[in-house]
Amino acid sequence: MQRLFPASRAARAVTVGAALLSAGAALVSAGATTAGAATDSRHRADYVALGDSYASAPMVPGQVDPTCLRSDHNYPSLVAGSTAARLTDVSCAGATTANMASVQGAVPAQFEALDRGTDLVTVTIGGNDIGFSTILGTCAQVSATDPSGAPCRAHYTAGGTDTVTGSIQQTAPKVAQVLRGIHHRAPHARVVVVGYPDLFPEDGVGCTSARVPLAAGDFSYLRDKEKELNKMLTRQAHLGGAKYVDTYTPTVGHDLCQPVGNRWIETFAPETPAAPVHPNAAGESAMAGAVQRGLAHHFWQH
Repeated sequence: MQRLFPASRAARAVTVGAALLSAGAALVSAGATTAGAATDSRHRADYVALGDSYASAPMVPGQVDPTCLRSDHNYPSLVAGSTAARLTDVSCAGATTANMASVQGAVPAQFEALDRGTDLVTVTIGGNDIGFSTILGTCAQVSATDPSGAPCRAHYTAGGTDTVTGSIQQTAPKVAQVLRGIHHRAPHARVVVVGYPDLFPEDGVGCTSARVPLAAGDFSYLRDKEKELNKMLTRQAHLGGAKYVDTYTPTVGHDLCQPVGNRWIETFAPETPAAPVHPNAAGESAMAGAVQRGLAHHFWQH
């Protein structure tokens, strides 16, 4: 997602790379056996990873692409390593649905990595289209006006309608267009839409602090908006001939309010290498595990 602009002194001290927003288990034995058979039969699956910062994993060691802030320990790399797939990873921090088919500054359109020989495509996209990082920055900025209330929710519903919900609805046809574009360029590929992990406490109870400058009542609001985004992605995947992988459920209990060591999503001022309000290495590993479990029964047995 895009650059965050938190209000707190500690959070302001953290610089986010320009244009940022979005424990990998081994395959089950049946999936691993099938993957091995694919390798033995001289065909390593051609895997293309598309998406935004939640796929590229900015700041997570080791960074291998300074332009896109891409890690070699992001979930696509971990999935490829466990399946012996041949990975082409073009995920890029700040990417929107538009950057699938058009350039992102000096970065080529991500669709250029696809062709008729592509076997598997994963894509995490949509967070930047709704401006989620701008929303987070606004929530941080207004938190001081009503620390115990929900000033961010009040801001985004001031006109009588929820503008964040509206943005999610407006992004749905863009995601649908992305899936059509993938199928057109890679007609034989299995396509997997990878959702966003759990960023905020599932129970809605917040953890307002210098590192998490949000008002107490806005944690549940932001949780609900993320769930709406994932629900939209789920629907578009099903309508668009793709599989949806839920990374939210397996990351519940590891949100940005958890202590270091149990936290898979970093705060506005990260204490483990990662971008603010993004998965750290453990979070990317958990996302990889969710994708691997989905692939074990959906792709390798094809």
